[in-house]
Amino acid sequence: MESKFDVASIRKHFPILEQKAYGHPLVYLDNAATTQKPRSVVKRIEEAYFSHNANVHRAVHLLSQQATEAHETARVVVQQFINATEPDEIVFTRGTTESINLVAFSFGEAFCREGDEILISSMEHHSNIVPWQLLCERKKMTLKVIPIDDNGCLLVDEYEKLLGPKVKLLAITHVSNVLGIENPIKQIIEKAHKQGVPVLVDGAQAVAHMPVDVRALDADFYTFSSHKVFGPTGVGVLYAKRPFLEQMPPYQGGGEMIDQVHFERTTYNRIPFKFEAGTPDFIGTAALAEALRFIQEIGLDKIADYEKQLVNYALQELSKVEGFQLLGNTPERHAIIPFQLKGIHAYDVGLLLDKLGIAVRTGHHCAQPLMERLSMDSCVRASFAFYNTSIEVDRLQAALKKIYKMFN
Repeated sequence: MESKFDVASIRKHFPILEQKAYGHPLVYLDNAATTQKPRSVVKRIEEAYFSHNANVHRAVHLLSQQATEAHETARVVVQQFINATEPDEIVFTRGTTESINLVAFSFGEAFCREGDEILISSMEHHSNIVPWQLLCERKKMTLKVIPIDDNGCLLVDEYEKLLGPKVKLLAITHVSNVLGIENPIKQIIEKAHKQGVPVLVDGAQAVAHMPVDVRALDADFYTFSSHKVFGPTGVGVLYAKRPFLEQMPPYQGGGEMIDQVHFERTTYNRIPFKFEAGTPDFIGTAALAEALRFIQEIGLDKIADYEKQLVNYALQELSKVEGFQLLGNTPERHAIIPFQLKGIHAYDVGLLLDKLGIAVRTGHHCAQPLMERLSMDSCVRASFAFYNTSIEVDRLQAALKKIYKMFN
């Protein structure tokens, strides 16, 4: 595979990729679960702890002012990264999961009543299923599910039929964490908005692989996690349009989210702080900002082009492996190749790949309803990032050939 993308230079920023696993050079293909971190992100964490570690907001001393500035600058970096209208539309959370739970609780309290409906799709991660089930149980609502075809693609005609007057919100993934399929989000949002239905987009598998513009999409809510975009764990982002944030009640109570507290009555802080109870991970947000700067310097358009070439090459080469069975037949997939080796359990394939130095993920990938729809309980998922190479693809191909031969 020929490419002008300088992957060799990029890999130098990721020391973990230089190590060995069981005597083999590490091939890390579990990026959909979490991405590796460049030196600059780890250095930013160290710098924050060693130079201006102090709790943010309210304090008058220098260290707190510096930490606060870094934390709020990170909010601006995120705002610009996804092209939100203003920094106040960015709420920091612990991850995509908490972001969705926040909306499910607070939006549910403000806008949902008994008999209403929430609409999701068949390809959702458990994090975009269970919070809505809890809301439906709490409010005596109904959860409706958009079906998919045998290739894992959304049935848009069926989606339109489900957009009835009782639907209060659509929650849908941008890119499937199992199949890598990108949903036609802009079209989906347009159809929902024509019926007056707001839309939450789970962007956990999208933001590291393509430019995302929440205003162009017209998303009402958009969520993603720092650790899937080369930043630290334990930090997440919820983008929400200001009118929704203004009307939604707080998700949690405590410090930071208050204006005045009295035993008789408490008033709440302005947005986004109304939704950020307690001490935030201000070290993590500063490091997230560094991660976003890192990938912006490379360029998301360049990243998307390179990853598309790499995945196409991988599909071409892996299809030559006897017994290789690809899940989901779609012309467009982002950085994820889900598959099975005929007659061999996914766990066994993953275990043997590990012994050959290749890290993949096996199981249901927190998407059991999707796996059931595809009539299977598990698969192997190889997921890529811009630091992966065609040589690593060749090693995966050779390893799968070896494993299949071993079992046959």
